Amino acid sequence: MRVVILCSSPYSETGCAVASRLAQVGYAAVGVLTLPSWDRSTLMRKVGQWGLRDSLHYAVAKLAPGKATNRKRLLNPYLEKALRHGDGVFPGLREVSRAYGFPVVTCGDQNSPRAVAQLERWSPDLAIFTGGNILRDEVLKIPRLGILNSHLALLPEIRGMSSPEWSLLCGVPLGITIHFMDSGIDTGPILLRREFAIGDDCDSLTDLRNRMIAEGIELIAEAVTGLDRGMFSAVPQAERETDRQFFVMHERLKAVATSRLKKVQLNSAASRCDG
Repeated sequence: MRVVILCSSPYSETGCAVASRLAQVGYAAVGVLTLPSWDRSTLMRKVGQWGLRDSLHYAVAKLAPGKATNRKRLLNPYLEKALRHGDGVFPGLREVSRAYGFPVVTCGDQNSPRAVAQLERWSPDLAIFTGGNILRDEVLKIPRLGILNSHLALLPEIRGMSSPEWSLLCGVPLGITIHFMDSGIDTGPILLRREFAIGDDCDSLTDLRNRMIAEGIELIAEAVTGLDRGMFSAVPQAERETDRQFFVMHERLKAVATSRLKKVQLNSAASRCDG
C-alpha cells in the first residue's frame, strides 16, 4: 500500500503523528506534501479554531522548540504515544522523515501544478489529509483508492467546523468519522464511524478536541490496515432531510457547549453507576 500524507505545516503535530503512527504499524509514507510553516490560510484557520493566544503559543513552541523535546512541548499531549522517539518526541516532519526514510516536499498550494506533478510521481494508492487547502478534483482523483480524512463528529449529522462543539450543542453523540474526501464539505463515503466516550477527567473543549484528534489518528491507522487487507469498504453517506454545514462556533455558544460537556459527563457517570 503506497500512502502519501497531505499536511498543513512541517510542524503540524497532527501531520507528524499520522506519519509516525502509520510507520509504526508498517505503512511508512512514500512521501509527505506539506504547506509552508507560515501559510496564511492555515494560520487564519488556526486562529479561528483555537483563538489568537493558543495559535501564537503553538507557533512559538514549534518554531523555537529548543534542544529538548518532551511532553511539555506538545500542544496536544495525547499525541505523545504516536510521536514518541527515543528519549523525546518528534518535533517536526523532517525528523519523522529521517527516522522512517520518506521525502517531505513543501509547496505553496496543494492544488498547484507542482503539487499535482509530485503526487503523480509518487503514484499513491491512498492519501491521508491532515490539513491544508480545500482540495480540487484534480488532486482528489490522483490516489487510486482516494484521500482519507478524520472528521471529529458523526457524519452526516455534523459537517464542517467546530464539529465536537456543535455535536454537544445539537445533542448529537460525540464521534469520529473516517471518510473519503470528495468535492463537497465532509460529504464523501464513510469508511469508519465510531462514537467517542468522554473520560471523567476531560476538563475543557480543548481537552476534548485533543483526545478526539488522538483517537482519530488511531482510527486512521486501523482504516489503512483494513483497506490494505480488504477488510473495509466505504459506503455513501445517508441522505438527510435537513443538510446543514456548521462553521466556527462563537465564544458565547462555546460556553453553552462547555456546560453540555459537563452534563454529558455526569450522565455517563450515572449510567456506569446504574450498570
